Amino acid sequence: MESKGSWTVADAVDYNGLPADKSKTGGWITAALILGIEVVERLSTMGIAVNLVTYLMETMHLPSSTSANIVTDFMGTSFLLCLLGGFLADSFLGRFKTIAIFSTIQALGTGALAVATKLPELRPPTCHHGEACTPATAFQMTFLYIALYLIALGTGGLKSSISGFGSDQFDDKDPKEKAQMAYFFNRFFFIISMGTLMAVTVLVYIQDEVGRSWAYGICTVSMAIAIAVFLSGTKSYRYKKSQGSPVVQIFQIIAAAIRKRKTELPQSIVYLYEDTPEALRIEHTDQFRMLDKAAVVTEGDIEQTLDGIGIPNPWKLSSVTKVEEVKMMVRLLPIWATTIIFWTTYAQMITFSVEQAATMRRNVGNFQIPAGSLTVFFVAAILITLAFYDRVIMPFWKKWKGTPGFSSLQKIAIGLVLSTAGMAAAAIVEQMRLSVAKSSTQKTLPISVFLLVPQFFLVGAGEAFIYTGQLDFFITQSPKGMKTMSTGLFLTTLSLGFFVSSFLVSIVKKVTATSASGGWLADNINHGRLDRFYWLLVILSAINFVVYTICALWFKPTKGKDSEEMEKGKGFSVEDC
Repeated sequence: MESKGSWTVADAVDYNGLPADKSKTGGWITAALILGIEVVERLSTMGIAVNLVTYLMETMHLPSSTSANIVTDFMGTSFLLCLLGGFLADSFLGRFKTIAIFSTIQALGTGALAVATKLPELRPPTCHHGEACTPATAFQMTFLYIALYLIALGTGGLKSSISGFGSDQFDDKDPKEKAQMAYFFNRFFFIISMGTLMAVTVLVYIQDEVGRSWAYGICTVSMAIAIAVFLSGTKSYRYKKSQGSPVVQIFQIIAAAIRKRKTELPQSIVYLYEDTPEALRIEHTDQFRMLDKAAVVTEGDIEQTLDGIGIPNPWKLSSVTKVEEVKMMVRLLPIWATTIIFWTTYAQMITFSVEQAATMRRNVGNFQIPAGSLTVFFVAAILITLAFYDRVIMPFWKKWKGTPGFSSLQKIAIGLVLSTAGMAAAAIVEQMRLSVAKSSTQKTLPISVFLLVPQFFLVGAGEAFIYTGQLDFFITQSPKGMKTMSTGLFLTTLSLGFFVSSFLVSIVKKVTATSASGGWLADNINHGRLDRFYWLLVILSAINFVVYTICALWFKPTKGKDSEEMEKGKGFSVEDC
């Protein structure tokens, strides 16, 4: 007869706060209730992002560069707010409440956007090709910004908790449930990809041919249904208690190290403080020795409790293992910094590349492809690259090198190279497009939009490598207790990539514009030199790749039980996200 403990999950509770009963809570069917919110989030965010630039230019009558910056600022803020969502989930709300609250906020945002695109009072009067257009007023833009940033806030909260709450529904110590978790997450990425495909095809088509208010209204109703489905499983979910944010631990060690900055380090590391169980300790390293001072025992570091037991004040004294955990996070920073530029090139795929597509011939027979739907080639490139890597490259590499595929740092390097090639292809095509624009007065230029496919495909293939490489690297090379934070650190590269794009656009616009010319990034891209901006990104990406290579050669993984287990298990598992 099985013991009662075998029917409960050790680190999870049910809706009533009692140990979670495996027969009544969790499992992949319960976890599936969570997926609807993630699918709708992808549908809404990507459906808005890939086609927003055309709305800003054609309906709100904003300049090309301003429109591009609004989109990149929106996407950058969405990913940056993942840190806020993760902090709230880890420290205060828990994942269930975080998902419920932020999904509701996103629904309010898409609802507000539906209103903004429906009411004539919230957009400027229509104008035709060749006429002087009146730009949107401050009030109209303010309402639009409120809607967009409500969506960004909702997205940030959701992305930090959805996959984690899904993994909470499985007991990784139970072989049967561990297999179910693999089944669930194998379909997790596929379902998200389907949401993205629907966004860049069906939703973009509805925006252009039926009406944007209808498209955003569909997103709002879909999210309301997804929230209802999510809440229906409230009594069936497994809940894990918040363990606090690792940010506090980092600040504690930095504070202790600064406080003892004049203290001499001992001759031997055996004199440094260590209270971590033997099996969980991380081997001491000689890098960043300043932080080791947080583990030097000085007077006043140990405080007495009412029972007379001495315990260390975490703001004055930390164990060697905790110090090494912070060192592990510091070692990630050079790789983190040199992957930002990829997401800057990615930003061009949903801004200027869509603007290019809007000026080109997009007809297939009698059907006209929406400009925003060109990103379907981007999504297709990701799926094709992942399938090719899984079915061809991994088996070949295992036979040749004895390892199951490229390392995470090699994947990142491949992604950086492909994105650089994608920008070079974009620059060449833009030179061709501009030569046609000079000799044509038509709104739709007599040049095929399919010339843009190589840049979408190269950057999309690059994302397939760099996204999986980054996620693998940031999870496997971070301490076990800081994996949520390291995932958030990874997502900030996306955020900063979009913000760097906005910054570069603003600088280039200011430096190259003259009284006689709109510069490289003119209000009308047919009158600018977008190709030169793309070549600038090629040069920056090439320089960044050299710096990245140096950082990758410098990086040395920390030895410890966790890292050894990761190497044996080939590192990344999606349930850690």
